[in-house]
Amino acid sequence: MTVLSKTLAITGWSALGGTAGYYALTRHNRIVPVPPTDYIFNHTLYARYNPNNAPVTQDLCVRQVPITKINPELLEGKEDGKLVTAFCQGIWGGLGFAYQRRFLEKKYRGPETASMLWDRPALKESQYPIGTQITDHFEVVSRNPTSIIVRCGDSPRKMEVRESDGLFEMTAEVKEKEGVVEFGLKSVFYNGTAPEAEEGQMGPMSPWIQWAHAQYDKILMETSLRGHVLKVR
Repeated sequence: MTVLSKTLAITGWSALGGTAGYYALTRHNRIVPVPPTDYIFNHTLYARYNPNNAPVTQDLCVRQVPITKINPELLEGKEDGKLVTAFCQGIWGGLGFAYQRRFLEKKYRGPETASMLWDRPALKESQYPIGTQITDHFEVVSRNPTSIIVRCGDSPRKMEVRESDGLFEMTAEVKEKEGVVEFGLKSVFYNGTAPEAEEGQMGPMSPWIQWAHAQYDKILMETSLRGHVLKVR
């Protein structure tokens, strides 16, 4: 089992099972496929880390929130990426990631990883510039005012093409005409060392791991928004 699958099997399902009122909490979140035409498949990072275009496991969690419910301070800085940064801070510093953070901390925190982000206060306050490394399992590899992409699946200390690999994108787009902000969590996982995919070949995750990951995305989405992005009631 790869590092990616093992982490999801242990932490993703545990987080899902331990969340009270899960369906009520996440009822506004939608899981949809990442379309084959999505720009992430034409991104230079995807080509670099999946050179043979091996089969992928992918999903996209989408949540629309009325603009009136967003912390107005974040909307003031939308051109500077303030909104997507706050969303990212809520993902890594929020309750949804807490179990996985502790799991990774017990296994990988030490002198060699001391410069990475580990503690919740640091995760909540970081501006997540390119190169930021998180809990020896994620690294910010791209960002713009509406998107932050992290490489995931294994230690960022392994810079070469990896067996367990993926890209995880957090997005926050203000849609003025619709009166909403659309948040997205996009995941694309692959075995970067695998040969080119044959027709009908499946990605690296089993169906139940993929399902559990999609539910975990919903938890990350909702706990980030409620804890770091929405207005305080």
